[in-house]
Amino acid sequence: MSTKQTAIQANGVYKRFKTGRTHIEVLKRVDFDANHGEVTMVMGPSGSGKSTLVASLSGLLKPDEGKVRALDSEIWGMRSGKLDKFRLDHCGFIFQGFNLFSALTALQQVEIILKHQGHPKKVAREKAATALMEVGLEHKLNQRPSELSGGEKQRVAIARALAKDPRLVFADEPTSALDGENGLVVIKLLQRAAKSHGAAVICVTHDIRLEAFADRVIHLEDGQILDDRRVEGAPTPSGVDPQHHRQPALLGA
Repeated sequence: MSTKQTAIQANGVYKRFKTGRTHIEVLKRVDFDANHGEVTMVMGPSGSGKSTLVASLSGLLKPDEGKVRALDSEIWGMRSGKLDKFRLDHCGFIFQGFNLFSALTALQQVEIILKHQGHPKKVAREKAATALMEVGLEHKLNQRPSELSGGEKQRVAIARALAKDPRLVFADEPTSALDGENGLVVIKLLQRAAKSHGAAVICVTHDIRLEAFADRVIHLEDGQILDDRRVEGAPTPSGVDPQHHRQPALLGA
């Protein structure tokens, strides 16, 4: 059995925010790592520092102290333009609020990111359509967000994140606005991104039902990691045979 390859590693990440005359320590010199091909779940109560940690790992929020090395690059040593390109080329983001453009169709939501990445219009459209098909929305390509359910909106957001074949996927409370059934669909899609594509998926959640689909669960509280454990026997995503069923949208085929 091959050793898992580390996708991202953080050391001594420290972040505090000023509130009035006081400072609140949100992350207290956290060490963190995640592997390619695995779902790493970061859990903890509201205010524990989960979202701040993911923002620091993904290049969205610079920590006050500490280093983050992702895909063999020190991200906080990059200039802002290079960091923006790193996120565009290598990172997929999924948020609880979906972050969709109200005037764009599902196809356009995904296509716009691919065109921004540099793909020709025809290629971007084909890849966008394939990505939406892979999340079960082939009949919703021309629907706008107002015509979609919450679960469908989140699947559009997932298709948008995965269409560009990212090596790092960051999901911040991706199931919080969804019912149990749709939440299960979302976590299975994220798990498939890790297993079929080899992405490192880092998912922030307080939904304990999702633990069963993680390879590793890290509990964060009061800005510190209290527990870090591996989950044995995580189920294979439903409908995906890892030996025989390729996922073209996720594999970039």
